[in-house]
Amino acid sequence: MTTQAILGLTGVLAVAALAQGEAPPAAVRVASGPSVVSVFEGDHLLMEYAYEGVPFKPYVRKFLSPGGANVLRDRVPDHPHHHALMFAVAVDGVDFWAETKANGREVHKGFAEMKALAPDSLLPAVLTETLDWVGPNGEKPLARERRTIEVHHGPSLGASLLTWRTQLEPPEGKPSIKLSGSHYFGLGLRFPASMDGKAEFFTARGPRDGEVVRGDETMGRGPWMACAGEIDGKPVTVAMFDSPANVRPALWFTMVQSFAYVSGTINLYREPLVVEAAKPLSLCYGLAVWDGRRKADEIEKLYKRWLELAKK
Repeated sequence: MTTQAILGLTGVLAVAALAQGEAPPAAVRVASGPSVVSVFEGDHLLMEYAYEGVPFKPYVRKFLSPGGANVLRDRVPDHPHHHALMFAVAVDGVDFWAETKANGREVHKGFAEMKALAPDSLLPAVLTETLDWVGPNGEKPLARERRTIEVHHGPSLGASLLTWRTQLEPPEGKPSIKLSGSHYFGLGLRFPASMDGKAEFFTARGPRDGEVVRGDETMGRGPWMACAGEIDGKPVTVAMFDSPANVRPALWFTMVQSFAYVSGTINLYREPLVVEAAKPLSLCYGLAVWDGRRKADEIEKLYKRWLELAKK
């Protein structure tokens, strides 16, 4: 769908809102450039997705709170392979997380879909990408991925909200692949420097808990993991959501002291997973960002709403 068509659908959203006596939503548009796709609400940037000019993996480069705070940090000097919000695991022993000559690459092949959705104003932007996961020698793909990013919209949400869907499967002619990796492999998020050493992780049960793997790196369970901190002197709260439809409940990797980081994982470091050609691996996670510090009950409320949105 063209940008003009997306803007046209935004007009339908506005009419529907006015008919219900509500303020019309700001125009939502998708701007596709040669290397980045951006999603805007009016003049406000919601998300940037980098897909070309990235040597090893496409990723969400920016994701902003309603007030404009970007909660993602990219290409950090201490870990240049940390790209904001990214997904990577090991496939048949090839590591796609790190970025050296020995590592694999997630190669953008094209966008299967880029459009606005139904006029309920909560799912206005959808981006679906196809990727080949190739080994260090650039041989035939080790795996294929269909990745969908949904940017939810609507003032009633009270937060910026994103859904990340990954469908990973063997390439044509290969019966299965084996997924494995380090304890932090999965959907990883690097926080801004202002949250390093100061981030406060918590779950519905209270402060983060779980098994300590090394240092302050903790593996905890729960339907969501939240983090409170400050960006440019302003408080924000970030939460990552797990879908109960995922093949395994999320095991959340978190760390604070060296730098602030969270990953949604499926415990591949202890339980490698074989994915067969007839049954692709489907994973679904959410990311919510609020301005200000939020309590567990408010996060739980949006989590339950996200579960309904993620079914659509």
